[in-house]
Amino acid sequence: MLKSVSRAVQLAARLSSSVPSAPAASRAFPRSVWSLSHSGAAAASRPRLLTAARALPTLSCGCRSLHTEGDKAFAEFLTDEIKEEKKIQKNKGLPKMSGGWELELNGTEAKLIRSLSGEKVTITFNVNNSIPPQLEEDPEHTQKSPEDEPEIVSTPNFVVEVTKPGAKSSLVFDCHFPEDETGHAEGEEESDIFTIREVSFQPEGDTEWKETSYTLNTDSLDWALYDHLMDFLADRGVDNTFADELTELSTALEHQEYIKFLEDLSTFVKSK
Repeated sequence: MLKSVSRAVQLAARLSSSVPSAPAASRAFPRSVWSLSHSGAAAASRPRLLTAARALPTLSCGCRSLHTEGDKAFAEFLTDEIKEEKKIQKNKGLPKMSGGWELELNGTEAKLIRSLSGEKVTITFNVNNSIPPQLEEDPEHTQKSPEDEPEIVSTPNFVVEVTKPGAKSSLVFDCHFPEDETGHAEGEEESDIFTIREVSFQPEGDTEWKETSYTLNTDSLDWALYDHLMDFLADRGVDNTFADELTELSTALEHQEYIKFLEDLSTFVKSK
C-alpha cells in the first residue's frame, strides 16, 4: 500500500514538475566537444557552418582532396580526443545484464530478449540522443576542474514488448527515465527510476508504432491502474534493478559508439 501511495505521489510530481534536475552520473567527463556545447561562453563563440566573412582555405598540397591547415589541426585534435576517451573508458566490453537477458546489437540500437513461462519480453532502445543536456550555469562559475565536472550517463527511452502465445497482439510499453529520478541515494526510500509514458496493443514484431491502435497516455491515468502496470513489468523483470543495469549498458554502448565515430571522423579528415 505504501508503495502504491509513493507511486501516486511520484506520478503527481512528474505531471506538476517542469524543471528537470541534473541526471545521475556514471562515466567520466573528458568529452570536450560536448563540454563546449553546454558552456554559455563557448556556445556564444562557436563558429557557424556558413559565415559571410571567411577567408578561403589554404591548400597544403596538390592532391585530389582538399587539405588545409584547419584539417591538420582538426586531425591532431581528434587524435588527442580519442586517446583521452579511451583512457577514461570504464568497460572495454559491454557489461552483462542479470536475469537471463540476451543482447542483440545493430549499430546504436540494442535489443534485450527474455523468455519467461511461455511469454517473450523484448526491450528495445537506441543510444542516439540518450545523453541528457547539461543545465546552463552562470558563466562566472563555469570554470571547473576536471574532478568537479559531471560524469556522462546515457538514459535512453526504451520500449517493452510483452508477447503471449495465445494473444493476437503484443502489449507494448513506451518507457523513459525522468531526469530528476535517475538513481537514488543510499538510505533514501526506493522509488521508480523509470516511468511509463504510453501503453498500446501492437502487432507482434512491428518496428513502427501503429497510430491506428488505441494508445493509453499515462499523464491523465488513474494512479491505481498505473501502479498495476508497473507491477506487471516488475513481475517480468523490468524493475529498478533492471533500469540501473540498462543505464550502465547504454552508457558503455554509447561511449563505445562515440569513440568509433571519432575514429571514423579522424580517418575521414586524414583521407586523401
